[in-house]
Amino acid sequence: MSLLQEVERLLTKMSRAEKAKILQWVVRDLGDAFPGIDSVANVCGGEPCIVRTRIPVWLLVQARRLGTREAELLQSYPSLNADDLTNAWAFYRTHREEIEKQIAENEAA
Repeated sequence: MSLLQEVERLLTKMSRAEKAKILQWVVRDLGDAFPGIDSVANVCGGEPCIVRTRIPVWLLVQARRLGTREAELLQSYPSLNADDLTNAWAFYRTHREEIEKQIAENEAA
């Protein structure tokens, strides 16, 4: 039995209050996680990128800042979807300082 199957089996035996407590733990554990955004040391220098791609969040943020519309981004990067952009904007809101630094570093290069 896989771990996920075991968890599912245990959840069916729990009360609603116990399930709510588990959910609180999971939310707290994932509080700084952003679905669809990943930082891997050997991919794009470890910069946060859209999963499945090598498109850094800073590049999308800078393009948007320069007036590129979301539809244009989706057309220019066919591997992206609307959820990817939503995740990128959410990541930027939470990690503004990090992304601004990456934009400045890449403009200076």
